[in-house]
Amino acid sequence: MEVKRNVYREDHEMLRETARRFFERECLPRQAKWDEAGCVDRETWLKAGREGLLCVTVPEEYGGGGGDFGHSAIVAEELHRAGVSGFSYSVHSDITAPYIVRLGTEEQKRNWLPPICRGEKILAIAMTEPGTGSDLKSIRTTAVRDGDDYVINGSKTFISNGLNCDMVVVVCKTDPSAGAKGVSLIMVETDREGFRRGRKLEKVGQAAADTAELFFDNVRVPATNLIGNENGGFIHLMEELPQERLIIAVYCAAKLERQLELTLQYVKDRRAFNQTVWDFQNTKFKLADVKAQAVAVRTLVDYYIREHMERRLTLQEAAIAKLFATEAMWKCIDEMVQLHGGYGYMLEYPIARAFADMRVTRIFGGTSEVLRDLISRRL
Repeated sequence: MEVKRNVYREDHEMLRETARRFFERECLPRQAKWDEAGCVDRETWLKAGREGLLCVTVPEEYGGGGGDFGHSAIVAEELHRAGVSGFSYSVHSDITAPYIVRLGTEEQKRNWLPPICRGEKILAIAMTEPGTGSDLKSIRTTAVRDGDDYVINGSKTFISNGLNCDMVVVVCKTDPSAGAKGVSLIMVETDREGFRRGRKLEKVGQAAADTAELFFDNVRVPATNLIGNENGGFIHLMEELPQERLIIAVYCAAKLERQLELTLQYVKDRRAFNQTVWDFQNTKFKLADVKAQAVAVRTLVDYYIREHMERRLTLQEAAIAKLFATEAMWKCIDEMVQLHGGYGYMLEYPIARAFADMRVTRIFGGTSEVLRDLISRRL
């Protein structure tokens, strides 16, 4: 891209080289096996931990990289530049681990974070329930205090890392009568009695992402597994959602840029009617529009990366970043599929995989409709 990027420091760019080598060397050759198995092998998680690519923002004293959000963004960019599909490391490192870092007790951080950073324990966060979607206030999973324990009952769906996870932060009601003010976050280790994984969910894309249903039947966990304040979970979620939404915008920007590069190569090589596809004015105009959108997305996302690194990113700004990046990226991907003709619908081509994999970005992390509602409240 011609956009002059000045958001990253030298130490960020050093991590970029490590991440690029890892995804190209360790992940792409395994992609077909992951797709067939429906999950990423645990050895890759351990290798990512050894390479220092997991939990790059967790303080070094707990086994992490001690970096800032810029380091997280670098890893996300390189994963999506490489075209790796289904490796939900961001759920582990950038979405779930921060709850422990920010809200956890010293004992929780020292016990939980080192194996998480090494990839020995894989994280998930269980928010969504059947029938609730983005409405977190309406969750029905309960955690009832019983002496020194909580007893958890309920079910969750669409859980990334659902099959692989060893530890899951469960969003549940500790005071069902209080609505949003009765929500808490509780860590559940998946070897506890009463915890059960349901079926692996068959998705349109991201075949290697182990998205699953989770069930809790009188799962007893110690009260010390509470993360943050009892009944303060909804506020805690709202405080962390901006980073989740921004990281989605980050990899949409990277995916759009990479697919534009690959599409340009394709149309300049592919011949039709005694000329290249690039020679048609329609192709040039379509890709000029894509280029303009890619530059706009990159400029906006880099601005918000910088804001977040300075801890100034608001809930509304993160919503703007995700809404604009996901909507623009998806429309551009669709245009580039069209320029590939029939080959654009073949999964052996990166554009087809991007088409299948990236559609969900307009849904998870807050649907585009939810984000529009959130943005409009401040107008």
